[in-house]
Amino acid sequence: MANESKQIHIIGIDTSGIESVFEAKQKAIFKAERIAGPKRILDSFKNWLKDKNIKNLKFEFIATDKLNDFIDLLKKEEKKTIVFSGGDPLWFGIGRLLIQNFPLSKLYFEPAATSFQLAFSRLGKPWQNTQWISLHGRDPFPFEKAIKKLPSSLVVLTDSSRGGAKEVYQLLYSLGLEEKYEFWTFERLGYQNERIIKIHSIKDFPTDIDPLHLVILFEKEEPLKISKDLPLFGIDDSVFLQNTDCPGLMTKKEVRVQLLAELNLPKQGTIWDIGSGVGSIGLEALRISPNLKLVSIDKRVGSKNIIKENARRTGVNPSLIIEDEALNIFKQNKIIPSLLHPDRVIIGGGGSNSHLIVEEVLKLINSYCILVIPLISLKSISKLESILKPKVNKLSISQHQSYRGVSIGEDIRLSPLNPVFILKGEIQ
Repeated sequence: MANESKQIHIIGIDTSGIESVFEAKQKAIFKAERIAGPKRILDSFKNWLKDKNIKNLKFEFIATDKLNDFIDLLKKEEKKTIVFSGGDPLWFGIGRLLIQNFPLSKLYFEPAATSFQLAFSRLGKPWQNTQWISLHGRDPFPFEKAIKKLPSSLVVLTDSSRGGAKEVYQLLYSLGLEEKYEFWTFERLGYQNERIIKIHSIKDFPTDIDPLHLVILFEKEEPLKISKDLPLFGIDDSVFLQNTDCPGLMTKKEVRVQLLAELNLPKQGTIWDIGSGVGSIGLEALRISPNLKLVSIDKRVGSKNIIKENARRTGVNPSLIIEDEALNIFKQNKIIPSLLHPDRVIIGGGGSNSHLIVEEVLKLINSYCILVIPLISLKSISKLESILKPKVNKLSISQHQSYRGVSIGEDIRLSPLNPVFILKGEIQ
């Protein structure tokens, strides 16, 4: 539908070519009775009129910085109005508010590139697979939820009133993911004084960061270097490579520490990590007791390569990594004789066939052994207890709940991790 019939014509402005937009749209603009937009765009328009020596145009200029007042004025006085909007007015812009207050028959939208399109163009990166969230006036939970899915890139529309980019960096740090992502800030995109900074630490933040900015996180592409400063155990979650199909599906640091304590690792012997996922528990066990022989078993396709990479990152060498169903491994005798009788066993994954795996493991234990089973569901406990009680000398169960502090501006919120039940059996 032709825009001439519309009362309110909303024009998206890409500030990198703001004068060209005024030039291209001047026919429609000069027919308007009222020109509205953010003060920064109105100032640019007035300067353009002055540079072009355009006079005798009697516009009513209205700033949209106070949106509710602007909407009230539009409702009271029906005039043909041009509304300038940064980027796409229907992407976190004034468009949503106009649609809520006026029928579509009165509105005509012409979008320009969004701020995050401009940001990706500056770095020459594709953005079709990126995710985005807004923190404007919101609790940071949406960010926490989004980043835990480990996206390849994440655009964050910051709230400068709550710290802006610094708030995002503190959230990333508190979640232990600061080493996994590149952190970029984009200020005043499209203006002559735009500024783009890659942030490496909290010290890199400029003291004069502009309120008009956004953040983009890019997953680091280069292999993570082995740090000489890794702790003996309790390694940060961000150190481990994770499965992109199951982001966040790994035993968190707080639980790993407890499980390693329950295993009471010997100086020598064989440990089986069944349902090992990314391999974090078994690999940390080798750091604590380097003379152990580790067998890592996981059924997920690609798990073997992930565990190998995490072994490289943590500086240890598993004796055997098998990518298959645990029950198939036992039936097909895939474990070599020298590793066939474990001294420590951890069974994770919480699958419906855990009780069958336990039965097979018990057949292969021929000396003192500690068996540890972390569970997130109470339903499995009674069935596993009935299998273990006749076979073990000592059986115990414990429940563990951990919280992580997440920054909220100047405050901290405690975010709960999933509670874990640990079933432990000692076999003589």
